Amino acid sequence: MRIVAELPHPDCKISIFSMNQKFIIKFEQGVLEQSYKLAETDVIGGINGIFELLDEEFINQVLEQFKYMRKTFISAYERYE
Repeated sequence: MRIVAELPHPDCKISIFSMNQKFIIKFEQGVLEQSYKLAETDVIGGINGIFELLDEEFINQVLEQFKYMRKTFISAYERYE
């Protein structure tokens, strides 16, 4: 797996990898991460197509998922204690 690009964002780290004819888009926020995989053949324009896919609406939805993930994890951790 090799990193092909990073997209700067103030609320999370966005990395794009290439592996086995797939693009892997990884979002990281603290200890949480989300990954999305796409076949390279499904993306028009290669890495530029990935940048087009990662529009503001998509990134905002990813950030909302992080909020839900964090809430879910904290709830589980509180039950654990």
